[in-house]
Amino acid sequence: MPKSQFIFFLFFAVLQLLLGIFANGIILVGNGIDLVKERKMAPLALLLSCLAVSRICLQLLFFFMNLFFLSLIQVSTSLESFVIVLFTNEVGLWLATWLGVFYCIKIATFHHPLFLWLKMRISRLLPWLVLGSLLCAAISSGTCSTESWMSFQKALQTFFSRNATSPIKETSALSSFFVFSGFPFPFLVFLVAALLLILSLGRHTWQLRSPTAGARFPSRSAHVRALLSVLSFLFLYFSHLVVALLLSSQVFPPGSLMFMLCLLISGAYPSGHSVILILGNSKLKQNAKRLLLPCDRFREPVTP
Repeated sequence: MPKSQFIFFLFFAVLQLLLGIFANGIILVGNGIDLVKERKMAPLALLLSCLAVSRICLQLLFFFMNLFFLSLIQVSTSLESFVIVLFTNEVGLWLATWLGVFYCIKIATFHHPLFLWLKMRISRLLPWLVLGSLLCAAISSGTCSTESWMSFQKALQTFFSRNATSPIKETSALSSFFVFSGFPFPFLVFLVAALLLILSLGRHTWQLRSPTAGARFPSRSAHVRALLSVLSFLFLYFSHLVVALLLSSQVFPPGSLMFMLCLLISGAYPSGHSVILILGNSKLKQNAKRLLLPCDRFREPVTP
């Protein structure tokens, strides 16, 4: 790899790591402070905290993978470490899915009886959804790990032999299916929730365009921000899933330019999604300001 490409990938790998730990750390610390003050944690705070932990772990994994394929470090390539990667990735996808479902049910306005029933009970269901996500990810990563690991070993052998000038022809389609078998369902659930929320917000925003709506609905800008956040979530989620499919199916040789670009794009998902979460949530934004500007709490008001 040319030196310029090496510096480029290393720089962005470090940048993604710092941004991911910083953004998700703000979510964790803010929720931790609220937990200490109130002696309890709200269901949404629990979901966000679990999501932040999974994304810090995933960001660290992406960072070490970048260093590994840049030949800077040697990491464990055992079956156990491969299962950890699959488990961490799938847990993060499930938790992001339930966050999208939560926002859809809480924000969207539909009059279907099932939707109204969920709106009243979604907060109580969140802890069980978090537990179910852990169980589903554990079962999925445990059952698909053996077949997918065999394919991954072949890719590593090709990488270490420096025969990375052509795509790997020994890739098993079955192994790619095993790697990817746990991913489509959470994406479909997230896609349905995101589309319903976009439909509801888009319809409401269109209603606010009338001349008389300004006085009755002062929150038009809030709905537009929520709509942009959902679209950003959907784009990041979809791009991460597509890149994960490309990497697992070994379309590009490990260590090649396209492979490293895919790894970099996939690594932008944990940090980028969390930054959008902070910018789109008033409470998280307030926690971020409180942590970034601690001196403001002690600043005396200026009297004229």
